[in-house]
Amino acid sequence: MTKKSQHKTIRWGIIGLGSIAHKFAKDLLTVKDAQLYAVASRSQEKANEFASSYNAIKAYSSYEDLAEDPNIDAVYIATPHVLHKENTLLCLKKGIAVLCEKPFAMNSTEVEEMIACAKANDTLLMEALWTYFLPHYQYVLQLLKNKTHGDILKLEADFGFFREFNNDARLFRKSLGGGSLLDIGIYPIFAALSTLGKPKNIEANATFFDNGADSTCNMVFSYKNDAKAYLKSSLLQNLPTEAIFYCEKATIKINTMFHMPTTVSIIFDGKEDIKDFGYNTIGYNYEIIHFNELIQQGKTESPTMSFEFSNQLISILDAVRELIKLDYQ
Repeated sequence: MTKKSQHKTIRWGIIGLGSIAHKFAKDLLTVKDAQLYAVASRSQEKANEFASSYNAIKAYSSYEDLAEDPNIDAVYIATPHVLHKENTLLCLKKGIAVLCEKPFAMNSTEVEEMIACAKANDTLLMEALWTYFLPHYQYVLQLLKNKTHGDILKLEADFGFFREFNNDARLFRKSLGGGSLLDIGIYPIFAALSTLGKPKNIEANATFFDNGADSTCNMVFSYKNDAKAYLKSSLLQNLPTEAIFYCEKATIKINTMFHMPTTVSIIFDGKEDIKDFGYNTIGYNYEIIHFNELIQQGKTESPTMSFEFSNQLISILDAVRELIKLDYQ
């Protein structure tokens, strides 16, 4: 069973100490009743340096050693996509609550195995798709749920930036799940799933780097109510990275970098009303606070980022991969 914290403070571990782990650790320091207790890298030097930067008590040179530490309540997994399942199972089997970075795993089969392990060990598991917990995104979800501006007729969402191709970089390495779809295409897909639900039909096409990783992916999702979602991810060009919901009575636009702290525009009758949410963190603190509350309450599943939602998300990613003939084997 997920350990209810015997102490008031939730003691966190981090496995995988890349750039996203730094952002997570920085925001963790802003969360009340949370402590960065231990970090783990394959390099002791890297672990020591990271621990020193964020005042972690323990620094391990193996993920296994961190999972053996009895003082850890929760672990954030920030390793490459292909390691998510393995690292998650390692911690769940020790009864440690797991917040695993998106994409949850490489495919539906792996996600199902992770969820089954969490249930078998009665231990909390959640996919770390931080956007779901950001106040501006929750605000938009509420507007859409209440049909404040009528039904959604169309969604346009994209995510793209240019990076010089580097076959040694995680972002481009197909063997690590690199490419645009799993890394950033997941965000436009998330925007569609969280607002319009599962599509009845998916169309997709892609372009590829020489190593077989996808460089761009274009998708069109169709829904029973005739709504459509036009989605795109790219590592070849800088895109607006907005999510625009065209509703019956107004347009709701989550402005650039829609997946992270930003502003929301309501466009109606030629006028634009911009709502600012006064963010003062990177934004990871919101999912950390939610996860901490689940631990304190002895919960084993998030009502927001539920197993069902993660299953639907990975199944859509699988369907797109099949259409564009992207195989990570």
